[in-house]
Amino acid sequence: MSRNPFDTTRSTTGVETVVLPSPRQAGQRIDDSLTQEQVRRTYGRYAPIYDQLFGAVYAHGRRRMAAALRSVAPRRVLEVGVGTGLTLDCYPSTSEVVGIDLSDAMLARARRRANALNLANVALHVMDGEAMPFDDASFDCVTIPYVLSATPEPARLVRELRRICRPGGHIVILNHFSGSRFWWLLERAAQPLSSKVGFRSDFHFDEHVARHDWKILSVESVNPFGLSRLVVIENV
Repeated sequence: MSRNPFDTTRSTTGVETVVLPSPRQAGQRIDDSLTQEQVRRTYGRYAPIYDQLFGAVYAHGRRRMAAALRSVAPRRVLEVGVGTGLTLDCYPSTSEVVGIDLSDAMLARARRRANALNLANVALHVMDGEAMPFDDASFDCVTIPYVLSATPEPARLVRELRRICRPGGHIVILNHFSGSRFWWLLERAAQPLSSKVGFRSDFHFDEHVARHDWKILSVESVNPFGLSRLVVIENV
């Protein structure tokens, strides 16, 4: 029988927080340019206006991500970086959906959205995606929208995604990657500020996706001017 992974405390906002041991081990490299606390503070500030800033501009990518997920009809889904829950009502009602996020403030809004939409198949938890307490092969599909370039150690997150996704299951990455001619100057301009606003502007597909020994099924440009890519992967 699988263990119950959730030892929780409750914040003043009523959001359950998963209590984990320190995710860092001695000798591990830590990317000082982007830390968990920086991400948590940044998205805490974004929470009240996140939907207005990023809801419409990223909507096409979220719709395409949800369509990719529906095509594989997963029984159990994990969304890493669920934010304010903008994708929650796009998932199949027949799927059990777990959403996690580092930010209490973002997740409080996701919880209100799930309650307003009466999404009985959704469970939400504050959690570090780089050190998840789930058993191996716990999910049929893992989605990761706009998070891979906003986590302190992307390689560590990828290892966790592969561990908790069952072999033959699917990992769906939605993210900005460097290389678009249109966005080249914008990336260079944003680079000095990127760690202060909780993401990396200079983030390469070959380094963070293509080099891994998983099976890439499709890559699709999404969002205005090809700002993002949707990558569907079979976990092997």
